[in-house]
Amino acid sequence: MAAGTAAGAWVLVLSLWGAAVGGQNITARIGEPLVLNCKGAPKKPPQQLEWKVNTGRTEAWKVLSSQGGPWDSVAHVLPNGSLHLPTVGIQDEGTFRCRAVTRHGKESKSNYRVRVYQTPGKPEIINPASELTAGIPNKVVKGTGGSRRRSCGWRVGTCVSEGGYPAGTLNWHLDGKPLIPDGIGVSVHEETRRHPETGLFTLQSELRVTPAQGGTSRPTFSCSFSPGLPRRRAMHTAPIQPSVREPVPLEDVQLLVEPEGGTVTPGGTVTLTCQTPAQPPPEIHWIKDGMPLPLPSSPVLLLPEVGPQDQGIYSCVATHPRYGPRESAGVSISITGELSPQGPGTWSSVGESGLGTLALALGILGGLGVAALLIGVVVWRRRHRQGEERKAPDSPEEEEERAELHQSEEPEAAEGGTAGP
Repeated sequence: MAAGTAAGAWVLVLSLWGAAVGGQNITARIGEPLVLNCKGAPKKPPQQLEWKVNTGRTEAWKVLSSQGGPWDSVAHVLPNGSLHLPTVGIQDEGTFRCRAVTRHGKESKSNYRVRVYQTPGKPEIINPASELTAGIPNKVVKGTGGSRRRSCGWRVGTCVSEGGYPAGTLNWHLDGKPLIPDGIGVSVHEETRRHPETGLFTLQSELRVTPAQGGTSRPTFSCSFSPGLPRRRAMHTAPIQPSVREPVPLEDVQLLVEPEGGTVTPGGTVTLTCQTPAQPPPEIHWIKDGMPLPLPSSPVLLLPEVGPQDQGIYSCVATHPRYGPRESAGVSISITGELSPQGPGTWSSVGESGLGTLALALGILGGLGVAALLIGVVVWRRRHRQGEERKAPDSPEEEEERAELHQSEEPEAAEGGTAGP
């Protein structure tokens, strides 16, 4: 660990020495110190020198003296006359000038143009495509020239570089050679964002291509980041190799129906499937009785709880970006038996209607039987009440007469009994 630290310190010292004596144009890494020499300055006081800076931290030229000042935390003059910047930042980009007078009265000047940089992380390709189709663009959009149209092609992937300064550029390569966008077979969409606090850049580059028919089946794509400074090497992503399939013509469009024949009972389910071997898969739309159905593209049409409104002739139309539309043969969807309405939104077959009628008749007969029974009970109870009323005496006088009559009938009955043989 100590050896690594020491090696890093030596690298820093060497880089600073190279930056200080390297000439008029100086590049410094963000976050590291920088030393600028003042040519001709005496190595030790007394000295006659003056540093002037014009950077992102100043609105105009700023004069720094060897006596120090409020700028010491940003830049200060060393005893040997050199200018020391403890931590270089983006705001330190600019021009630094020094004027010194030797003990013999000779004047010398130094002029530096300082640029800073930050190496981003290694670029990478995100969301890489696994498959492309040759000869057929994936999307066609309107161009800027009104009726002009340009192909966007198939998306290969998005190259991303984060945390760099200056912004730099992203470049795509095919089989090791630069890939030049032409807006037809090759198109690139780029986006650059800058962090509001650090000032570092994030680059994105999306590549779309339309592979030529009969070409390689597995092309190699890669992306590289080129810094915005000279003598800085480009960084490359790992390569990707999507497969390329040849297009299949739109020759036959078949429409399958389940249940077979397209005949279904009321409330049943019908499944229509549009099949075509074309590649890439075409858009599928549906037609009923010659009129397009307002449905999204789908190879399957499901009709649940089929009713009278679902009967008709169905077909599907497959639209291919290269071969155009093609319609399948029509399939008839019908419901078994006659249908009779039983209410809003409900239907039943003839057999179900007959059973309903029989049940209704039995219900009516049962109701009549119950009514007749109730009428009989009422009549019987009324007659029974009238009989009891006839037996009941109307007054005490009638009861006495009835008792006397009963007493007179008893002796007669007794005499008749004794006169017998």
